[in-house]
Amino acid sequence: MVRNRGEREDLEKLALPAINHHHHNSNMKDTSFKIMRLVLCLVVFVTGIVIGLISGSRIDVFDNWYTNSGDNNRYAAAVPEKNISSSRSENCTVVIKQSSKCEKVDCLSLENLIHPKELIHGLSDQELFWKATMVPRIEGYPFKRIPKVAFMFLTRGPLPFLPLWERFFGGHEDYFSIYVHTLPGFILNVSPYSVFFGRQIPSQKVSWGDISLADAEKRLLANALLDVSNERFVLISESCIPVYNFQIVYKYLVDSVHSFVESYDDPSRYGRGRYSRRMGPNIKLHQWRKGSQWFEIKRALAIDIVSDYKYYDLFRKYCHPSCYPDEHYIPTYLNIFHPYLNANRTVTWVDWSLGGPHPASFGRENITEGFIQNIRNNGTECWYNSQRTPVCYLFARKFAPSALEPLLNISFKVLGF
Repeated sequence: MVRNRGEREDLEKLALPAINHHHHNSNMKDTSFKIMRLVLCLVVFVTGIVIGLISGSRIDVFDNWYTNSGDNNRYAAAVPEKNISSSRSENCTVVIKQSSKCEKVDCLSLENLIHPKELIHGLSDQELFWKATMVPRIEGYPFKRIPKVAFMFLTRGPLPFLPLWERFFGGHEDYFSIYVHTLPGFILNVSPYSVFFGRQIPSQKVSWGDISLADAEKRLLANALLDVSNERFVLISESCIPVYNFQIVYKYLVDSVHSFVESYDDPSRYGRGRYSRRMGPNIKLHQWRKGSQWFEIKRALAIDIVSDYKYYDLFRKYCHPSCYPDEHYIPTYLNIFHPYLNANRTVTWVDWSLGGPHPASFGRENITEGFIQNIRNNGTECWYNSQRTPVCYLFARKFAPSALEPLLNISFKVLGF
C-alpha cells in the first residue's frame, strides 16, 4: 500500500522502464512475425512457379511423344483430315518426270507404298535388304492385289533386244514390273513412253564369276520386293529373249506351285571340286549344288534369300572367282532349306553342246521359224505341278544383237506378239 504521493511517484518511475521494455519487445515480435510471413509467402510463390514450369515441360514432352507414337488414333481424330493430308504433302513429296510432265507423288500414300513409282533411292544394300524383307503380319491386303511378274534384267549396258521385249510386254502393264541393273553411270536411253523408262535401279560394279554378280542378283530381288504386288521374280540377261507370248508366260509362272532354279549335284571338279571345307559345318559337301544363275522364284523364297546373311557370308569368304558363287549360292541354299519348293530346273533354254565356259551364241543367220519351234519342242518333257509337260522353257539365250531384226520379222507369226 502506497503511503504517500512521493512513494507512488517513485513506484511509477520504477515501473515505467519495464512497461516500455515490454512494449518494445512486443513491437519486435510483431515485426519478426510479419517478416516470417512474408518470407513464407515468397517461398510458396516461388515453389509454385517452379512446379508449374516442370509440370508444363513434362506435359509438352508427353504431348510430343503421344503425337509421334503409333497409338495416337484418338489424337489424330481430333485434327482435321485436311491438315493431316496437307502436312503429309509438304513433308513428303516426290516429283517424277513422265514424258514432258512432272507428276507429284505422295510418298506416304498407300498406292506409292505398294507400287513405288520412283526406283532411284539412296539406300545402302544393307538398308535396302532390311526394308525389302519386311512382311505384314495381317493376312490379306487392304486393296485388290493382282499378282505381277517382276522381270529383272542384269546387263552391262544396253539391251539389244529391247524392241522385242517392248512388243512382248505391250498391253499387259498391270501384270508385270521391270527392273534393270547396269554398270554404274550407264543410262538406259529409251523413249519416255517405253515400259523400260525409269526402270533402272541403283547399281554397283559387277565382275563375271565374282561375288559381286550374286550381290547384283540380291539387289534386283530387293528392289523388286518393294512392290507388294510382285509375286514371281525372273532373272533375265541382255542376250535373252522370250519364246512364248506374255499370256502364256504369265500363266505358267503365276499358276506354278514351285520355283524354277536349276539345282543338281555335279561330282566333277566343276561342281564338288569348287566346294571349300571351310564352309562347314553349316554347308556340307553333300549339300553343295550347282545350277544356272538364270532363276525364277516365288516371293516367299525371294524374301528368304534377300534376308540371308549367314550362308551368303560363307560364299563371300570362301567361294572365290574359280568357284563362281552365282552358280552355287541360290541352288545350294534352296537345296538345304527349301528343296520341296523348287522344281530343280530352269525355264531359260541354253545350248552347251559346243563345250567351253560359255554357251553357244546365235545371230542373224540362225533365226528361222523352225529354230524357234525347236527350242519350244526340243523332245524333252518336264514336271509342272506334278504333271508331265513338253513346255519346259519360256525364255532362251544366248543371242547376238544381229538376231534382233529377223526376230522382229517372225515375232507375230511364231512368238505370238
